[in-house]
Amino acid sequence: MKLKSIIILSKVLENKIPEKYLLSFEEFLLRGSIFINPLEFLVGLIIFILVTEIILVSLSFLLNLPSSILFVPFLVFPGLYTYVSLKSEKNAAEIEKSAPDFLRQLSSMLKVGLSFENAMEDMSKYGQGPLYDEMRRTILEIRMGRNFDEAWIAMSKRLKSRELERIFIIILDGRKSGSSMADVIMNVSNDLRDLLAIKQERKSSVMMAVMFLIISAVIATPFALGMVSVYSQFMQSFGQVTNLVLVAPLAGQFYLLIHSFLIGLIISVIMYGSYKKGIKFSVPILCVSYGIFYFISNFAGALLMG
Repeated sequence: MKLKSIIILSKVLENKIPEKYLLSFEEFLLRGSIFINPLEFLVGLIIFILVTEIILVSLSFLLNLPSSILFVPFLVFPGLYTYVSLKSEKNAAEIEKSAPDFLRQLSSMLKVGLSFENAMEDMSKYGQGPLYDEMRRTILEIRMGRNFDEAWIAMSKRLKSRELERIFIIILDGRKSGSSMADVIMNVSNDLRDLLAIKQERKSSVMMAVMFLIISAVIATPFALGMVSVYSQFMQSFGQVTNLVLVAPLAGQFYLLIHSFLIGLIISVIMYGSYKKGIKFSVPILCVSYGIFYFISNFAGALLMG
């Protein structure tokens, strides 16, 4: 049973937030396989942040913790974005892996005389996985009156795979031109299998460079900059206060943030040939590296000096 406060706050947000933004947020959640009402999810998020902030404020007064700890609850937003991005990519990888067999089966069903729509519907009833979930959604949209071509194109875009989007558009063009759909689908299935094999081989060849960049970003750099901050504190404790000693920790923090963000972009370029997906790498790298830097800066000195 839902809490009354959640229902009331959901209605308030529904009146305040435009419908197009709610639909976009709902699509965003679905990409991460989060099947929750977007309004209720937002309300839960707001309540979580408020409760966490109250707890942290109380702890900061009782334990004399730094005020920067109050920023921690807001990390839920980059964390949510990163989770949805990784989940979406995982679903896309599963779809790409199962797509060649799916297309071969679809081709076989067309060869025995089933229509394209009936073959899709029969396959969607028994298959499991993200691809079949998208197929069931497409069939439901068609039953509700959406044009087949529009529903098919929308499904190809939801898959978040350039290779599959291109393949699905080829299939749609073949259907429009009156070609033998069974032969077209079988041919594109073979092409897709070869293309995915090349893609996997390329991905494996660059993983060593990616791992090196990640280790550099989340271990080596924050550790080195954290020790600079410890040395600065050590010098200040002996009264050796200079402009360089005071500025070094702050400059190290700025450098760490910029370095982590750029590493995410570089990883994206190496793996995908584009920097557009870099944010999903930059956010977790930035959070982890800064967390290590913060720990070393504030606690390493006490541990080393006893």
